[in-house]
Amino acid sequence: MTILDGFLFVAILAIWGILVVNVILTIAGYINYLQKVRRPAPELPAEVPFVSIMVPAHNEGIVIVKTLQSLLNFDYPHDRYEIIVINDNSDDNSAELLARVQALYPHRHLVVINTDKVTGGKGKSNALNIGLKKARGSIISIYDADNTPQASALRYLVAELLGDPKLAAVIGKFRTRNKNASLLTRFINIETLSFQWMAQAGREKLFKLCTIPGTNYVIRRDILEKIGGWDVKALAEDTEISFRIYRMGYRIRFQPLAVTWEQEPQTLDVWFHQRTRWVKGNIYVILKNSRLLFTKSGRPIRFDLLYFLSIYFLLMTSLILSDTMFVLSVAGIAHSDLVGFSNLLWVMAVVTFVISTFVTITTEKGEMTFANFMLIIFMYLVYSQMWLAVAAHGMVGYIREQVFHQQAKWYKTKRYQ
Repeated sequence: MTILDGFLFVAILAIWGILVVNVILTIAGYINYLQKVRRPAPELPAEVPFVSIMVPAHNEGIVIVKTLQSLLNFDYPHDRYEIIVINDNSDDNSAELLARVQALYPHRHLVVINTDKVTGGKGKSNALNIGLKKARGSIISIYDADNTPQASALRYLVAELLGDPKLAAVIGKFRTRNKNASLLTRFINIETLSFQWMAQAGREKLFKLCTIPGTNYVIRRDILEKIGGWDVKALAEDTEISFRIYRMGYRIRFQPLAVTWEQEPQTLDVWFHQRTRWVKGNIYVILKNSRLLFTKSGRPIRFDLLYFLSIYFLLMTSLILSDTMFVLSVAGIAHSDLVGFSNLLWVMAVVTFVISTFVTITTEKGEMTFANFMLIIFMYLVYSQMWLAVAAHGMVGYIREQVFHQQAKWYKTKRYQ
């Protein structure tokens, strides 16, 4: 076996190892999901806590009114929650639109905080910390400005949280509101259902781990204050705060009955920039916590640290090496005795990916179609390679920012009507 064969063999093992882990997570997630939806819905007590819903918003005039209408229509007692919109250094018509909504609902607890370039415009974490200072609730809820949650979402989240004192936070499920807008949003719809939520439910089932998704969740205020609020350096503030919660000995639970609908990027450039921010944010969190990998205090987050390290470093390197060898062998530039074996495993990987992904989307009404089955095959061939490019670009960008001591910038995701 040549050195080239050795590298390719290690790459194949890494790719298949991570694929098997994801299949196991998917199976566990599917079981967990079915168990949860068959249980009785959690119920609120007679006396409910006051909840502060915070909505960070930068130039969200296109979507903010629709979002507020959804939040105002929660079936949670209207006198027991407030909505705080942090209009974060916006230069569109957001302030005017928010003032109109306030005028339409004078008897509701609707607070608008308008920041400027001095106090705001520094990313989501900074905006949330500003809102927290004004919040009155013992429970804090977060929604992104493009969300239209179902009326029952907040009620389910709070009821679940109150049912277990060991819970620091409860997260709901988000669905793709504009899934039919483009081929890309159809990819994202399947990605959300299969890889974000089934993997989330699987990690909860096997390791009692959930990661806050950044929207549609509630968190206890006292715990939030203990950990010092949100890390303003973190682009992936949701993952970062999740790790700190687990290190404190608390848990996070997934409640799939609490559903919100959100917009997703409809064009490749918007998707690329958004996902690059995710990659850079997660790399920051991984490196920030990597020293805890084999320490006692890091035990609660050990699986996630290993998983993220494998995804962002081992899998990316292995895929680049495997793809490079495939191209070189087809071009006749290089030869490996393992190429035929590698191609067989590649076909098996595609089959495994397609079957496991299709099984996960059967949990959602209307998703189990032949069109989606074919889309999943295409997704493996195209969307997975797109993610590889994003991961590589995000890693290079993160390294460049560290070398030249540049401040990471928060990319504003484009919204649509």
